[in-house]
Amino acid sequence: MQISGYEFPDGLYYDKLHSWAKVDGNTVTQGLTEFGQAIAQEIVFVEAPRAGRDVKQGDTFMSMESGKWVGRIAALVSGKVAEVNEELEWEPTLVNESSYDEGWLVKIEMADAAELDNLMKADSAELKAFIEGEAEKYKDVLG
Repeated sequence: MQISGYEFPDGLYYDKLHSWAKVDGNTVTQGLTEFGQAIAQEIVFVEAPRAGRDVKQGDTFMSMESGKWVGRIAALVSGKVAEVNEELEWEPTLVNESSYDEGWLVKIEMADAAELDNLMKADSAELKAFIEGEAEKYKDVLG
């Protein structure tokens, strides 16, 4: 689904900090949305947690930097970090180039699937209204 010219793939979950979550069984892959990376511009550094770390939904657990921005990333679900995208250490621009594929950030073994209800779906009116508001807010950055 496209909102304000940016892709928000169906089947994913989204938060208001511009992250996405893809659920595969009990594993949640988390990344930065196409819109989020457009606001951040070129990502130059990703500080990721270690595998095995416990995280809680909504708590900051990693950060990213671009030329003009330092952003904190919150966990979309509670659980244990199962895997970190090691490629981002050497090629952080993958977040920009392939935000929904090769630019994923972490995989979390989810503790409680009910937490997904706290996130937005691609086809929700809530996500559409939120992104349209954000597009207006960041129109100078987005060009």
